[in-house]
Amino acid sequence: MSEDWDSKTVIGFKRQTAKVTKKDSELNGEHLLVHFAFLLISLALLCQLYARRTGAVVATDKKIASGSNKAHVGTDHQRIAKLDRENEVAPPTKVAPSVGRAMQTARLEKQLTQKDLAARINEKPSVLQDYESGKAIPNPQILGKLERALGVKLRGANIGQKLEGPKKT
Repeated sequence: MSEDWDSKTVIGFKRQTAKVTKKDSELNGEHLLVHFAFLLISLALLCQLYARRTGAVVATDKKIASGSNKAHVGTDHQRIAKLDRENEVAPPTKVAPSVGRAMQTARLEKQLTQKDLAARINEKPSVLQDYESGKAIPNPQILGKLERALGVKLRGANIGQKLEGPKKT
């Protein structure tokens, strides 16, 4: 009975088995081929190093299309890129400087900061800064919010004119 208490039982232990190897002739052949290639590369590098040390000119030629994109071999891609550059679309128009000045004067008349006005129209202060500096691409929704908040016309003719109340019929 005492022997059972002293013995160890290992669960899930897998016995190690020898790995399958190739034939000795195959291993030696591959091994020799790798060593031979290494020796050839080393010899070529040593020849270049010796030539450089002795002051001889060493020419290194780039292989054709080595390390480049195989899909763009030839000059077709250059011709296509040139056509693309010729047919480029004009960049989108920016907000006119008069809109930015009208926004700024109306905002200062109401004694609002850019941050306060941005909070009123639910936009970021950077958006207002872009509009006032003339760097923004005009968005009709944002311009409409700004017109209502500032009470100034920002689109079409008469930019900067005070907005009238709703028309009574």
